[in-house]
Amino acid sequence: MVVTMDKRTLGRSGIEVSALGFGCWAIGGEWWDAGGDPLGWGKVDDDESVRAVHRALDGGVTFFDTADVYGTGHSETVLGRALAGRRDDVVIATKWGNVFDADRRTLLSRDLSPGYARRALTDSLRRLGTDRVDLYQLHIGDAGFAEAAELREACEDFVREGLIRAYAWSTDDPARAAAFAEGPHCAAVQHRLNVLEDAPEMLALCADRDLASVNRSPLAMGLLSGAYDAGSRVGAGDIRATPPAWLTYFGADGRVAPGWLPRIEAIRDILTSGGRTVAQGALAWIWARSPHTVPIPGFRTVAQAAQNAGALAAGPLTAAQLAEIDGLLT
Repeated sequence: MVVTMDKRTLGRSGIEVSALGFGCWAIGGEWWDAGGDPLGWGKVDDDESVRAVHRALDGGVTFFDTADVYGTGHSETVLGRALAGRRDDVVIATKWGNVFDADRRTLLSRDLSPGYARRALTDSLRRLGTDRVDLYQLHIGDAGFAEAAELREACEDFVREGLIRAYAWSTDDPARAAAFAEGPHCAAVQHRLNVLEDAPEMLALCADRDLASVNRSPLAMGLLSGAYDAGSRVGAGDIRATPPAWLTYFGADGRVAPGWLPRIEAIRDILTSGGRTVAQGALAWIWARSPHTVPIPGFRTVAQAAQNAGALAAGPLTAAQLAEIDGLLT
């Protein structure tokens, strides 16, 4: 694995990416589950999203992670528009497995058949305006092992056909990630990791199997942005306002769930060392945690893109700072 502060490789694929990626969930705009609860991050301005992607590129970010279901296709469309003319300068990751109604912007179900994977890939390529996806990721974290084995072989077919360069599983289960990693072109696992929620088993697996650790929720769904206090409340239309069971950072009233803010305050001085913002310090912790990590914070504005990209200049925390944080949080 090639490791510098600015660049890392996606596991054994040899694909070079910036050490920081950008997650494109939020730029998909509003979408809902079948019961009408929000699954997006609220309304967005597509022109601002495009400008934010361009600002990320200017800041050295070359890795962009999206999914076909974000905004029921809209995130891929906006990302494709933003990257027009720059395709060979970037690495694009997207995901599949969810079935949705794009007209109603509604999530319907999931489909784990190889045939659906091929149809989903064809649609993603069209929306992204490209002829290949660099990292294609299974988006159903609890899929069965037998289903995953079939999909792993389907991904190997896609690699042979030149439709994708590598593949991964978005899952928090190391056993599932290990099963997918049996495929020769599996290059990564996408999993939750941030300074408040470590994932030592998954990081050990990535080191053992030479997989990239692509880190979702690196800023704990915005908690580590420094923008929230006990009085803050997420607005309507945001998934954090009526969070599903797996989203533990916010309560049913859209406020920060109990227990998180004191933990952030305990480590604030370390995170903000060297002139960093809290968010930049949280990203610096991830880089210090493992040479395999590639955090993918979300964004909606040029200002957010600039702040996140600015973390690259400050680099990782030191080993001593990492140990100090561990002592404060345990």
